[in-house]
Amino acid sequence: MKAFNWDSNRECLLSLLWIYLTVNYIYCDVFTLHLSQYLEAFLSGNVGGMNITEEFLLVFAVIMQIPMVMIVLSRVLTFKLNKVANIVAGCITTSIQAFTVTMGGTLHYMLFSFFEISTGLLIIYLAITWKNSSDKR
Repeated sequence: MKAFNWDSNRECLLSLLWIYLTVNYIYCDVFTLHLSQYLEAFLSGNVGGMNITEEFLLVFAVIMQIPMVMIVLSRVLTFKLNKVANIVAGCITTSIQAFTVTMGGTLHYMLFSFFEISTGLLIIYLAITWKNSSDKR
């Protein structure tokens, strides 16, 4: 029994999954700011013992560029580059999210993390199992 009926190409599906992942990242952060203790910590510049500096935010911004740029790259890269980029980007983002879960978190953070990690693993799986449709073997 088929659970899904995807009739489009792999590029579209991967791009859609990167959109889903990015939106989850954003909403998790927005939800966190609704908890007064986290909002106060962010405003004080120290969250969980981490100083929120410009350099910290720059590193965070670079990391967040990965899923956002993959939305576009998944649609436009050639097959081999697309496959490799999705595997590498999926491994990076999923590993970072899995690592942050080990530090603990709120209930909503764990829920979002479950979907973020699952989506990352799905992206990696789809990229690894992706066959070039133009190969005529």
